[in-house]
Amino acid sequence: MAYPPSLPLPEGIISSYVDCTSVIGLKFHILTSGTNVPSNGLLLFCHGFPELAYSWRHVLPYFGAKGYYAVAFDQRGYGRTTGWDERDYAHVDIAEFGPTQNVIDVLALVSQLGRSHVDIIIGHDFGAVTAASCAMMRPDFFKACVIMSHPFEPEPSMPGTGEIQTKGDPDIHRSLASMERKHYKWANSTPTAAREWDHPAQGLESFLRGYFFLKSASDQRNKPHRLESWTAAGLAVMPHYYVPKLDYTMAETVAEDTIGQEVSSTYSWLPDDDLAVYVQEWTRTGFQGALNWYRNRTIPNPDMRLFAGKKISVPTIFISGMQDWGNEQKPGVLERLPEACEDFQGEKLINGAGHWPQQEKPVEVCKEIEGFLEKLKG
Repeated sequence: MAYPPSLPLPEGIISSYVDCTSVIGLKFHILTSGTNVPSNGLLLFCHGFPELAYSWRHVLPYFGAKGYYAVAFDQRGYGRTTGWDERDYAHVDIAEFGPTQNVIDVLALVSQLGRSHVDIIIGHDFGAVTAASCAMMRPDFFKACVIMSHPFEPEPSMPGTGEIQTKGDPDIHRSLASMERKHYKWANSTPTAAREWDHPAQGLESFLRGYFFLKSASDQRNKPHRLESWTAAGLAVMPHYYVPKLDYTMAETVAEDTIGQEVSSTYSWLPDDDLAVYVQEWTRTGFQGALNWYRNRTIPNPDMRLFAGKKISVPTIFISGMQDWGNEQKPGVLERLPEACEDFQGEKLINGAGHWPQQEKPVEVCKEIEGFLEKLKG
């Protein structure tokens, strides 16, 4: 099989592969900066959707130059990491994309790198779910945690069923449908979702440019606030990219909601050459592997009852964009972070950043993580 083309990486970043096939069946694609020696603390970066290890391109060299070994990896189902279940929607083992397997994946990767622990695990969006799961399940291995753009919430008390159990309307989807709306996580879990993401009418480049724009601070309409309730009326105040019109695909949502908008304002933080990487990779792989994460999170997961009510015990901070609606997807979840994390050391909402702070405001993100590192050193 031919290797994909080289990535346009900034100076100081190396692309390579870590073979974990004998342990978990995966061959990870990683981006690294710095030297892998025991004296250099390991910082592990987990990306979200629809992103890649490449999303950390501005952050990795900063910490590599500071004497750390900074590593970002394409997660299971994403980018250049291979070996995950590529069977079709009806036959794929969806458990392979769940939280416990995500943690096992990270343990295998880090062990193959020759490390016995991670100094800080940093995760954004779905990567924040990975990072929080790692810190919550294995505090002996992951010494500290940075959660970005997706606040952590402990598994509900017995007999919890994961993300789908939330206080409020017990039939939220029927209620949303009555308002001609739907929730994006469940929309991304349907049999048609991958085809809709793979083949947007406006073309993948225009679709992704618009999607990144709508969830960023470049779209000045993003003025998030706390939701009043987990009800259809409560959720309906969010932008369409979180609660689309009932009969719209995400591509149709993006096309309609970017009409008349200055989408080109994203060029300052997402130039064409960088966007082309995402277009190239998603064209090559398709979206089904990544969308399987949504499928896993929107069905009951009995295994997670093992962690019912369990909090994160290691030192933790939260970083996000001030203009990010992702902070407010669940009513009050941001405000409950100090309760969910036993050693919560603060939050920083960066003005001028939306849902992609490590791309929109990378210097500010680096400074916040660096400040956390210094605080941990005492």
